[in-house]
This record gives sequence, structure tokens and C-alpha cells, in this order.
Amino acid sequence: MESDFSSSLDMDDEYEKFIRRMNPPMVVIDNDTCKNATVIQVDSANKHGILLEVVQVLTDLNLIITKAYISSDGGWFMDVFNVTDHKRNKILDEGIINYIHKSLGADSCCTPSLRRSVGVQPSENHTSIELTGTDRPGLLSEVSAVLTDLKCNVVNAEVWTHNTRAAAVMHVTDESTGSPISDPERLSMIKKLLCNVLKGNNKTRGAKTVVSVGDTHTERRLHQMMFDDRDYERSVDDLLDENLRPNVTVVNWYDKDYSVVTIKCKDRPKLLFDTVCTLTDMQYVVYHGTVDAEGPEAYQEFYIRHVDGSPVNSDAERERLIQCLEAAIERRVSEGLKLELCTSDRVGLLTDVTRIFRENSLSVTRAEVTTTGGKAVNTFYVRDAAGNPVDAKTIDSIRQAIGLTVLQVKGTSENPKSLPQESPTRFLFGGLFRSKSLYNFSLIKPYS
Repeated sequence: MESDFSSSLDMDDEYEKFIRRMNPPMVVIDNDTCKNATVIQVDSANKHGILLEVVQVLTDLNLIITKAYISSDGGWFMDVFNVTDHKRNKILDEGIINYIHKSLGADSCCTPSLRRSVGVQPSENHTSIELTGTDRPGLLSEVSAVLTDLKCNVVNAEVWTHNTRAAAVMHVTDESTGSPISDPERLSMIKKLLCNVLKGNNKTRGAKTVVSVGDTHTERRLHQMMFDDRDYERSVDDLLDENLRPNVTVVNWYDKDYSVVTIKCKDRPKLLFDTVCTLTDMQYVVYHGTVDAEGPEAYQEFYIRHVDGSPVNSDAERERLIQCLEAAIERRVSEGLKLELCTSDRVGLLTDVTRIFRENSLSVTRAEVTTTGGKAVNTFYVRDAAGNPVDAKTIDSIRQAIGLTVLQVKGTSENPKSLPQESPTRFLFGGLFRSKSLYNFSLIKPYS
């Protein structure tokens, strides 16, 4: 069965390469037309997921997308993006410009398909561990302790929590050799023990552990893991205050057989990536769209159909789409105090740091762990075990234990719901684009 599946994927790749050779994608990067941004136009034969591929390349470069115009009707894809760097300057770096051309232009025909960038790819550097389960204070500390006991060193990790659920992608190596862990018995033991930790005392929701020797696109994979874990489902008691929820609407434009998704929310890093990722993974195709990001509020409008060509055709489907987009927007919003740790890497560092957090009754709501050149640069978003802002005395005590120069406070301990903190590795979206909305021109009928 696995052989047949692999052969099918190889055939898909060969067919896709043939189509791209016959209709090579074209990328035009223009620094003259727009006064304040670089204009990137991508033309290509259309396929499911191509919008996400383009957005993924741009966001992985930490480019700020200030506007976007999307059109993919008639078998051809054309996107126009206005982008800047993180300092709001045009993109003049030849290295970045060449990378965009290579990743999205005609040269990309010779590279592996990006559409399976969430799949496991072989890695010579580490073993990948994917975890999903019920969130609770101290969970990251417990997971780290298990890995340390099993002689595993965490070199990279990203952890998200949302709606009582937690998901993590962790890259580990053997403590003694620094190589990936490939022994089947050892991998099985890692999987079993971590699954026991994730289950905890929760008997109603399951836990899942996947261990593999390979790489994935971490952020997109986290979206898929939380979606599969149904983190978008809320009980009546868990519903957010209406003022805090993103404004997501879905209406049908019956004359054209489109469903129109409109998103209005506070701007934050990688918002476009998150929403397009979710639409793609839910098997919707974006035929047209507009994005504007030049102010404190973001506006996105997408004209979509399901991959089978049908618009949203029931109240239940509409409600599920809204819930999933809300969840995609909320997952990356990090409530709480942001702490940055920068020090020489060593085996057990993550375990020691998170143990100190746990002993001081702190809960980690999101974390990014990176190791480069022997340096560990970790970002943690924390609040107390009850979900409240962290007391200043507690932070002082933790910094004394870890090291005042090693652990820096990058946020404030005010009400986290009013001051969501963002990672320094993220970039900014923003703005409200109303003038070209067909919905606002009353050309689209409300969903019924």
C-alpha cells in the first residue's frame, strides 16, 4: 500500500512538472510602480494550494504584505503583492529577490513540489516529534523532563496552545552523538512515554504522538495538527467575549456560485498565512481576493468554492468554516508576558528552565525554541496557573534563578487580553480595505 501511495505521489509530481514546463510560472518584482512598497506579481498555471505556496515563501522571508490582489479563475493564477521588509522599506536585497525568483518563478519547476511541504521530508540533522493533547500548567516542563531522561536533546521546538488544547513540533537529537534517533525500539519508547504525559488525567479527549526522522514546515503543520484535534470546537461556557472574537462572516453570492469570506480583526504577524493555510487545508479554493494591511485592523476578503466546485451549502458548513478561521486567527495570538532566553546551549537547558517556570506556578501558552551555532534563543509566553497576569515579584525570582542577563522580560504584566504579545520573529500585517468589497456595494446576498 505504501509503495502504491509513493508511486502515486511520484506520478503527481511528474505531471505537475510537465504542466509547469509547458506553462512556466513568471515572477515580476517591481520597485518603481509603488512609492512605499515592492510589487511582486506571480503568474502561473493554477492548482490547488498555489496561493498558500506563494504566501508561505513570502512570509518565511518575514516580508510585510501591505496589500494583495488574488485572481485564479479560468485555470490561471495571478497574484499581486505589495511587500516591504520589517523596517517598512522596499525589498532591495539581491539575495532575497533572487530567492523569490528561484522559489516561485520558472526555476521552481526543477525543485520538489512545495505543496507537500507539510509532509515529512528526510533530515540528517534531527528526529521530529509531533505532540497533541490537553493543555495544562507544567505540560511543557513534563514533556521536556521525559525527553531529558530518555537522553534526547531538544534543538528546536514550537508549541501552541488554544482552547484547552496543546500542539508541539519538536526536533531532537541523541544526547551523546548529536545525531538523529533512528532506533525503532527507542523511538517506540519515546512515543509511549510522551503519550502518557499528554493524556494526563483527561479521559474525554485523546492525545497523539508521532515520531519520525524528517522535517516539516512547522507552522503549517501545527495548524493541521490543531485542526485535526478539533481545537475550534467550543462549549457554550468557553465562548469568547464578542469584543475579543475576530469578525468572520460567510455569505453566498448566488449569481456567481461563490461563497464570500470576510475577515476583520486586529492586525498581527502572519495573519494572511494562517487564514489561507486553513482555507487550503479545509479543501477550499480561493478564486478572487483582496487583502489590505496598512492600519491597526486587518481586512481580508476571499471568494471561495470547495474543491468540488460548490459554494458553502449549509448552515452547519458555514458555522464550521467560521469557527475554524477564528481558531486559525487566535492560535498565534499569545496572551501573557513574553520572556526571551539567550544563552549557550546545553543538554537539559529547556528542562531546567521550564521546571523553574512550573515551580513558580507559571503556565507556558506558547513557546519557540531555536538553537543556532551553539546558542539557544528561546521565547516563552507565560501567565500564572489561573490564567492571570504574572506577578512582578515572581518574574524577579525566576530571573534570579535563571540569570538576569540570560532571561529578559519583553512584555508587561498588564491584562493579557488587552495586550497580546507577539514574537520577535513575526512580522506585521494591518489595515482595513473596504472600498472594493462587493459585499459593501450590496452585490452579494446574505447567506440563507
